[in-house]
Amino acid sequence: MRLAIVQTNPTFGKNEVNIHTATEQMREVPADLYVLPELFNTGYNFTTMDEVDRVAEKSDGATFRAMVGFAQRNSCYAAYGFAERADQIYNSAALVGPSGLLGIYRKVHLFDRENLFFKPGNLGFPVFDLPFGKVGLMICFDWMYPEAARSLALKGAHLIAHPSNLVLPHCPDGMITRCLENGIFAATADRVGRENRGDVDIRFIGTSEIVSPRGEVLARLGKEEEGIIAVEIDLKDAEKKRINQYNDLLAGRRPEQYGF
Repeated sequence: MRLAIVQTNPTFGKNEVNIHTATEQMREVPADLYVLPELFNTGYNFTTMDEVDRVAEKSDGATFRAMVGFAQRNSCYAAYGFAERADQIYNSAALVGPSGLLGIYRKVHLFDRENLFFKPGNLGFPVFDLPFGKVGLMICFDWMYPEAARSLALKGAHLIAHPSNLVLPHCPDGMITRCLENGIFAATADRVGRENRGDVDIRFIGTSEIVSPRGEVLARLGKEEEGIIAVEIDLKDAEKKRINQYNDLLAGRRPEQYGF
C-alpha cells in the first residue's frame, strides 16, 4: 500500500479554507491512505466553549462530506481529526473511504486545556479492516500512554493512524519506541505554525513521520513547512512479532505479573 501523511497549517476557525487546503495537498500525491492532523479543519487553540460549539460538527458534517468525496473520486481512505458534536463534544478522529464513514475514535487522553472544552473519549481504541490491512486510531497525546498503542496492537492493528497537534518535543522519537515494542507501523500527522489567541501562545512542532515495526523512520517532514509525503509499505510486516527463536513481542507478555 501507499501511505501518506499530510502536514498542514490551518487558519483558526476557517473550516472551509482549511479543508480545501488539505485536499489540494492530498491531490498532489496519490495514496491508498492519507493521515491528516488532529483538528485539521478548525485549528486548535480555543479560548471559549462558544468557539468550540461554533465549529464542532456531527460525524456526517461538512468535513466528512468533503473527505468522503475525495475518497470516492480517488478510490482511497483518509483518517482526520475534528471536533465531533455528539451527545457531548469530543476531540475525535474519523476514518472514511469510498463507501463512507468506517468509524470514529474519540481521544481518550486529553492534553492540557483540551480538558476545558472536550469530554474524554468513550469508544475505546478501535481497529478497522481495510483492503490492505488493519488500521487503528489514536490521537496526539495518546502516544504518551503505552497502553494506547498496545491496545491497538493486541486487537491486531498493523498500522496506527495518529492525527496530532504536537506541542511537546518528545513524540516523534517516542513513536519509534511505540512501534518497536508492538511490532507495528505508525503514521503521525502533525501540523505546523503558531496560534496566539487570548493569553495562550501555542507553537506546533511539525515533524510528521511514518515509522516501521522495526523502528525505522521511513519518512519525516520538517518542523515548519506544510507538506505531504508518501511511502510504499507492506502491512504484513507488522504480523512478524517474533524477534528471535525465543521471544515474541505479544505472546511473551505476562499480564499476571504487571500488577495492573
